[in-house]
Parts: sequence; C-alpha cells; structure tokens
Amino acid sequence: LLDLAVFLAFLPLNAIISSKRGVLEGEMQMNFENKVVVITGGAHGIGLCTAEEFKKRGAHVCVIDCVGGDHYVGDIGSKDDLEAFARTVIETYGRVDILVNNAPPKMHGIDTCTWEQFQNAMNVGVTAPFYLSKLFSPYFSQGASIINISSIGGLVPDIAQIAYGTSKAAINYLTKLIAVQEAAHHIRCNAVLPGMTATEAVEKNLSE
Repeated sequence: LLDLAVFLAFLPLNAIISSKRGVLEGEMQMNFENKVVVITGGAHGIGLCTAEEFKKRGAHVCVIDCVGGDHYVGDIGSKDDLEAFARTVIETYGRVDILVNNAPPKMHGIDTCTWEQFQNAMNVGVTAPFYLSKLFSPYFSQGASIINISSIGGLVPDIAQIAYGTSKAAINYLTKLIAVQEAAHHIRCNAVLPGMTATEAVEKNLSE
C-alpha cells in the first residue's frame, strides 16, 4: 500500500507503462529529494507510515493531524483549520508537489451513528480532500499528484461503515472528477483502495 502511494506520486517522472502487457518497463529510482508532500492524518496509521517513506526519499513532508506532535495540529473537518494549514504550507515552501488525502473518518453502524457523526465523516472524508485540492490548486507544481486514500469499504457494504463507507464511495467519484478537471493543468489525481490494514484504529474497531 505504501509503495503504491509513493509509486503513484512518482510514476510519470521516470517510468514507461505498457498498456498492452500491464507491466512497468525501465528502472525506477523513486527519489523525492526536495519535493513538497502534504499528508492529512499523517501522525498515525497509514498516514504516518506514508510520511516516513517520503521522508526517507528526501521529501519535505507537511502533516496535519488532530493528535499532538511535531506537525501542524488541526481538525481537517474544520474549514478554518484547513485554510490556516494551507497558508502555512505555501508560506513555507511556495508550492505543493504531492497531496495525500489520507485522514479517515470514524466507523459507525446505522444504529449508533448520529447526525453529527455522519456529517463529520463527510467533512473529514470528502469535503476536506476537495477543499485542500482546491486551496492548493494554484500552487501545484507541473506534474503534481493528488493521491486519495480511499478503501474497499467504498465498494463493499459493511454493517459498521454507514458513514465511513459512504464517504469512501464519494471520494472514489471525487477522484475521477478532480482528475478530469485538473488534467488540463497537468495535475494527476488517483485513489488507492486498501483492504483491512493493521492500524490502531482498525484493531480498536475489531475489539469493539
């Protein structure tokens, strides 16, 4: 999963895809030296591992997460926090090469999910990726990449994913819309749909 996210960010820079055989030709050396990478929810789980992989490859990684730490602390479900975070990134680096919309909404079944929890899932899982893509659009570098971390839960229904699954189904279509609309600006947009991944959040949901 992490290699795929990094691969999608790198692909057009130094690779040739054979559509007939579906294989990668050529030697890939994924070097992200001095690339500016923005990751939401990058302080834990998939986001943290993704951030670490990009750092290993020389990138400047900008993380926003609601948990404390050595990163921008904010709620990506908040319009004000997203705008303040985007300003900080642009004031520091002046551009964005890669945006990874990773922060996941929480999982709730229909019997336990409240109005507020459903709205929050949409804010975190759909509105935030849209709004950050919009805020950074004027500052994306040539050939920039937007990577949306979706989920197989956006395709396959689950009894505990009424809000989470809906947001992931929406992000899948949002990915296509952004890809079509940003293609003229040479900005790519792809989604990664992992299955169940051994993160703290998943383990907590399984135990419950």
